[in-house]
Amino acid sequence: METYLLDWANLLLRWLHVIVGIAWIGSSFYFVFLDSSLTPPEDEQLKKDGVSGELWALHGGGFYHPVKFAGAPPKLPEHLHWFYWESYSTWLSGFALFLVSYLWSPSVYLIDPRVMPWSPAGAIAAALAFLVVFWLLYDAICRTLGQSRNGDAKVGALVLVLVCVAAYAATHMFAGRAAFLLMGAMLATSMSANVFFWIIPGQRTMVADMQAGRPVDPIHGKRGKQRSVHNTYFTLPVLFAMLSNHYSFTFAHPQNWLVLIGMMFAGAAIRQFFVMRHGHKLGRNPHPWKYAVVGVAVLLALIVWLKPANLATSAAPRDVGFAQVQPVFAQRCVMCHGEGLQSKGVRLDSAAEVRKNAQMVYQQAVVQKTMPMNNATGITDEERALIAQWFNAGAKTD
Repeated sequence: METYLLDWANLLLRWLHVIVGIAWIGSSFYFVFLDSSLTPPEDEQLKKDGVSGELWALHGGGFYHPVKFAGAPPKLPEHLHWFYWESYSTWLSGFALFLVSYLWSPSVYLIDPRVMPWSPAGAIAAALAFLVVFWLLYDAICRTLGQSRNGDAKVGALVLVLVCVAAYAATHMFAGRAAFLLMGAMLATSMSANVFFWIIPGQRTMVADMQAGRPVDPIHGKRGKQRSVHNTYFTLPVLFAMLSNHYSFTFAHPQNWLVLIGMMFAGAAIRQFFVMRHGHKLGRNPHPWKYAVVGVAVLLALIVWLKPANLATSAAPRDVGFAQVQPVFAQRCVMCHGEGLQSKGVRLDSAAEVRKNAQMVYQQAVVQKTMPMNNATGITDEERALIAQWFNAGAKTD
């Protein structure tokens, strides 16, 4: 019953997380587009009111005319929308999903004894520390260098180094699948913390000053904008990390930390292309095609690098029958893929079921080496090779 309820919790939390995540990322992408696409106002009244940019847009059969004020508007409207629930809901649902999926069963999903033989409590504490420590270091970098000369470049370079160090540490402390997801959770935590500790408080201060008739300090807007820009570059790396658990050829690689860094770097470069593309359309900057080329080149290099070895030639010489591999399945696989527990709907406790799932077994146990998960049953390389020889000989079960 516990497993059944956890599956429902996983499903509903994942569904909620995707919904609110779309809302947050969508609003973030829209405002980046809006800021990059504003043009100086033509209407004299708008200029007098302090409008610095405007945009005319057509969507869903209607015309829209958003404007941006250089500072504070002449008068605050009665209803002012705040963009924060999307961020908080995304983080809360994501953390709850991380709790249910990984922290609830750390020995299964978080710990790989071949990487580091944690105790469950130690692994949980270390995983939570990743979220907190990265935020503190990232925030310290922004506080120290964010407003200095060439501050954005300095912050960007140091944050890149920090992410690389974190990727190396995570993949050398936790199971590959968990390490990738933990990196995404780490960046997403910093994104939401930017909203909670900087963007929204700064905006509240600006509104309070306006209501009290005090001059608005532009530093709050500058800091909020800086953190918002950081969030937009974190977005694609976070999305990759969250999706990576479905693609074991990435996190199961011996140098998975380099794979993770490469994918995150490619995502940030491609995001830069789209951010600058809006300005290029208005003649504000050169065409940013170089960023897209760099991102795609990194992806192509990873595709070539991660290409699995051709095991057919090396595994073909021996004609292995089902009788020789059946004990391996019984000892290493059936406890999770048998009558009592049919993980992912796969059974390997009969010849018919093994034959039906032979391709999946070969892919997961031999090519990608992701099963058994974290090698909990201790399958050996010799046993994996035996499965490969059986599969290459035709995966016969008679």
